[in-house]
Amino acid sequence: MAKASALKIGLFGIGLDTYWPQFEGLKERLEGYLHVVHEKLAAIHPAVINAGLIDTTDKAFEAGRLFRQQDVDIVFLYVSTYALSSTVLPVVQKAKVPVIILNLAPAESIDYAVFNAMGNRTKMTGEWLAFCNACPVPEIANVFTRTGIKFQQVTGMLHDPACWKEIIGWVEAAAVANIMQNNRLGCMGHYYSGMLDIYTDLTEQYAYFGGHIELLEVEELAALRKQVTIEAVKGRLKLFAETFDVQPDCPAGELEKAAVTAVALDKLVEQYQLGSMAYYYKGTGNKENEEAISSIILGNSMLTARGIPVAGEYEIKNAQAMKIMDSFEAGGSFTEYYAMDFKDDVVLMGHDGPGHIAIAEGKTKVRPLKVYHGKVGQGLSVEMSVKNGPVTLLSVVEQKDKLILLLAEAEAVSGPILEIGNTNSRYRFPIGARKFVNNWNSQGPAHHCAVGVGHISSKIEKLGQLLDMDVIKVC
Repeated sequence: MAKASALKIGLFGIGLDTYWPQFEGLKERLEGYLHVVHEKLAAIHPAVINAGLIDTTDKAFEAGRLFRQQDVDIVFLYVSTYALSSTVLPVVQKAKVPVIILNLAPAESIDYAVFNAMGNRTKMTGEWLAFCNACPVPEIANVFTRTGIKFQQVTGMLHDPACWKEIIGWVEAAAVANIMQNNRLGCMGHYYSGMLDIYTDLTEQYAYFGGHIELLEVEELAALRKQVTIEAVKGRLKLFAETFDVQPDCPAGELEKAAVTAVALDKLVEQYQLGSMAYYYKGTGNKENEEAISSIILGNSMLTARGIPVAGEYEIKNAQAMKIMDSFEAGGSFTEYYAMDFKDDVVLMGHDGPGHIAIAEGKTKVRPLKVYHGKVGQGLSVEMSVKNGPVTLLSVVEQKDKLILLLAEAEAVSGPILEIGNTNSRYRFPIGARKFVNNWNSQGPAHHCAVGVGHISSKIEKLGQLLDMDVIKVC
């Protein structure tokens, strides 16, 4: 399941009221199947709003109003038997949220011998109708298509684990969409001048992801640093020692600066209720501001590890990608590919600045740097590799007229890395390093992306469908 969200699931079943007086027990039987669906959904995510078995147009309008009142984020339509499309359309038209059609048969097959031996054609017809769940789906799909309602389908059996794995994926994707729609992204500082691929249309970010973007001043962080107590610094230094593998050549003064900034960052996040952040600051000689920025890496790494991902170089698009990955509980570390190892057929990826230390292979090292290449100042940095095993790369790509999601699955593999105080990993792609680089670049992404543990492309693809975003999988 995705990290905590305010997701609300709408559920309704459909039937035809004409059948109930004709076939004894049919309605109760179908309601029983709907109850099973409800229980299984509630086991995945408890906030399920069940509108019941809708069998008339009037009930359909009532269900639509209920879903609007309850502010549901996604609707699951359980098709129990034949039903009129007029009992479906008002529900989803009023709800105005993504719809998943559950075309789930009560059993693997009809027992034909038992069925044909019933001897009572009325009872036989009632039994047939209990298995008639697939019948109205084309009708519903036709009406949805003609009225501009996008939908997805899960087809199979009521108790089929494969179907419920698919449904879990939709619920998880909906939960992440809900997180993004309610996320507050802080942007502190400004763009890195001349890094044109990083620039983004903030209104377009709102259009696809929702949420709120708060523009922050570095001076705010610098001011909060002045309020940090000695006791708070001591506590943060203790936490540093527990969290990181602090190298012996790290100056005590730099550790104290980083501790002050980490405490101040927590206050800033709390003040603005941030769920993610992007930052960069060139500096103009203001000592307080530059000290705040140059001592920010450890605090930002700890924020990232606890579900508030921080992207360097003011990479707003990648802060969004990192938040998506972290919301799927995959991590989401800030990275870029910088070199290729043709001997081992791997791509070397990493970045300076904060890393997602919760998905590190072993304990993250803290190293001193006498210069931050291309950036202001000097100080402490983190050195880590992502856990060996399956990983997924995600980039939010801004094309000429839209945003897309670009992803790839790979393996993080052991081997030598550059021990220069940056995040660094080796990734092996199923299509090979050369083809990966060419195919990835051909989609025009910015040079940063997010990397998380596990192969979760199927979840991201579902998220893209819910957000109405194209998803391109390189491998």
